[in-house]
Amino acid sequence: MIFQGQGRERFSQAVTDFETAVRAQDPDRAERAFQQLHHTLGGAAPHEVAQAAPRLAALLPEVPPGPRGIVAVIVGACVERGADPLPCAAPVFAELAETLAAVGEFCARWAETGGGEFPDPQDGEVDPALFDRAGAEETLAWFSLPQWEMGSLALLNHHRVRTALDGSLRARLLRAVQSVREATGHELKCLAYALLVLDDEPLVVLHRPTGTGYAMRMSGIGDNFQLHTLLADVLVGGGHVPGRAPSAQEAAVCRDAPGQVPTTGSFNLVTPGGEWVWNEGTPSDIPVVDGVRLLVLDPPPYERGWPAGRFFPGMKGDLVLERVLDAAETRRRLEGCAPPR
Repeated sequence: MIFQGQGRERFSQAVTDFETAVRAQDPDRAERAFQQLHHTLGGAAPHEVAQAAPRLAALLPEVPPGPRGIVAVIVGACVERGADPLPCAAPVFAELAETLAAVGEFCARWAETGGGEFPDPQDGEVDPALFDRAGAEETLAWFSLPQWEMGSLALLNHHRVRTALDGSLRARLLRAVQSVREATGHELKCLAYALLVLDDEPLVVLHRPTGTGYAMRMSGIGDNFQLHTLLADVLVGGGHVPGRAPSAQEAAVCRDAPGQVPTTGSFNLVTPGGEWVWNEGTPSDIPVVDGVRLLVLDPPPYERGWPAGRFFPGMKGDLVLERVLDAAETRRRLEGCAPPR
């Protein structure tokens, strides 16, 4: 839970007061109501957070740049408390896109005025001198990045939000995130990985040692560590290929159970071109061949262990086997694959 506090009876009133003050452009009243939002969210009743989330999300374009990111965090906190994320998604991601555009301008102005080490966006204090150097709104956007990442992730944890996200907007957000990462070295890894998550995505897997193939479908898998464990669960645990099968707990924490448990790799993940698919990457790294992502499994070159679990603890993941490929299709696909490099 992002915020804790007391005030079951006062949260709805704080939301109303904040809406009224923002729309009236009354900064003093807005600041008082803003503080009340913080203090009362933790004690709010379920129906209050359910009603507040879409109202606050819709208000985002009118909130000044300073507190705008915190309001996005509050929206995310309401979603974590059970509010419907779908009505909140469009305004949150639209404002995220605008914030990332402002951050891009901040980076450009920073470079134009001498460059150097970027200020830490986690630093709660914003030096007003930065306004003159990089622009007030642009600087505030930079310092709000951690809040926007937190609020956005609370929504992207949900399958319905990810599948409803417009493809062109998703691509725009990914380009902007990547640009910021390249220009500044600032991680934003969680936001990047969340935007790369594939849902209801077909995956063809070829197990080279046995010459067998499998048509699968994956959803909500945050990284290839998680995918690797689920592949072993479905294929080895399902009796389709030899090797070490993960325990029931190892598989469960990669789907929807809490926590992490140690596991050991069963395969080497390889592209059809022979390059390794690193566990540290995401399923989006798997190339598309003939309209479907195609992955080859080879024997592991050495023993590798890691904590089995989910990159996004709040995101449910799954991998299902839809059919076993016939021998002819498997042979045809394998003949088009290069040996591992």
